[in-house]
Amino acid sequence: MGKGKQSRISQPGRVTLREVAKHLGLASGTVSAVLNNAPSARAIPEHTRQRIQAAAQELNYRPNFLARSLRKKRTYTVGLIIEEIGDAYGSLVISGIEAYLREHNYFFLTVIHRHDASMLREYSQLLLERGVEGFITVDTSLQEALPLPTVSVAGHRTLQGVTNIVLDQERGARVALEHLVALGHRKIAFMKGQPFSSDSADRWKGVCRVAQELGLEMDADLIVNLEVDDPSPQVGYPYAKQLLARKKPFTALFAYNDISAIGAIRAIQEEALRVPQDVSVVGFDDIQWAAFHTPSLTTVRQPLGKMGQIAAETLVRMIEDHGESSSEIAIEPTLVVRESTGRAPK
Repeated sequence: MGKGKQSRISQPGRVTLREVAKHLGLASGTVSAVLNNAPSARAIPEHTRQRIQAAAQELNYRPNFLARSLRKKRTYTVGLIIEEIGDAYGSLVISGIEAYLREHNYFFLTVIHRHDASMLREYSQLLLERGVEGFITVDTSLQEALPLPTVSVAGHRTLQGVTNIVLDQERGARVALEHLVALGHRKIAFMKGQPFSSDSADRWKGVCRVAQELGLEMDADLIVNLEVDDPSPQVGYPYAKQLLARKKPFTALFAYNDISAIGAIRAIQEEALRVPQDVSVVGFDDIQWAAFHTPSLTTVRQPLGKMGQIAAETLVRMIEDHGESSSEIAIEPTLVVRESTGRAPK
C-alpha cells in the first residue's frame, strides 16, 4: 500500500484536483479556488487554505495548465521584452517579475532586442503568435503601443494601453548631488548615459536642473557620454580614462549607473588616485555588486526587484480585469552611502 502510494506521488501531474478535494473532504470548487489563487479564495478561512496547500504539497499535486488554458481559452503567458539578459540591472527587475508571475501561475517568454528596432518589432510579433496575453518591457524605448496590455519598466513615452514604471530621476540626481555638495565637492565630473538607454535623457535633465539649483558649474571638459553597449564595468572604464587624460581637476564623479562607476573606480585607481580620499564616486541603481565592491559604492538606489514585481502585478491586473491601468506609476529613489564618497580634499 505504502509502495503504491509512493509511486503515485512520485509522478507529478498524476494527482488530480478532485483527488485532493476527496482527500480533504472538501468541495472541488473550494480546493480549486485556493490552488488557483482565485479572488474567491479570500473568503475561505486561513486554516482551511493552509490545509489545502499542505495537502497539495503532500500529494505532489501539480495544476494542469493545459487543461485550464483550453477550458478558459487562455494561455496565462506574458511576453518579456528586454534589451540584455546578462546585465545586473535587468536581472534584478526580472527576478521581481518572475517571483510574482510564478506565485500567480503565469509563465513568461523572454526575447532580447539589443536596442535593434527591427528586432524589437519582429520579436513582438513572434510573442503575439505564441499567444501571450500581455507584455512587460525593461529598459526599452517603445516608439509605438503594442497591441496588448503593456507595462514598461523605465518607460518614458506616453502611449495608449501602456503603463510606465518610472523612477523620479530628478530626486535621484538631487540626493546624490546634495550629498556631494555637503561633503564640500564643487568640481564634479559627470558620465551621461548611452543614447539608447531609456533612462538617459530624463536622468540627464534631472542632473542639469539640480546642478543649476545648487550652483554647480557643469564644465564641458568634465562631462563624458557613454556610448558602448556593454553590461560589464568596461562600459565606464575608458570614459573615466578620457576624463583623467584631460588633466582638468575634479574631486567627485557622478556616474550614470553602478556598472560604469565600478569601471571608473578602476581607472581612477590606476592613476594612483585614491577613492574616496582623492576622488569620490557615486553610482546609480544599487546592483548586487555595489555593496561588495572595494570600496563599497555610494549609489542612488532603485528598488529594481520591487519595480519588477509592481510591473508583473500591474500587468496581471490589466489582463484579469480587461482594463487599463494608470499611464504612470512613480517610484522614489533613495541614497545609500557607502565607502566610495568622503570629504573633498583641501
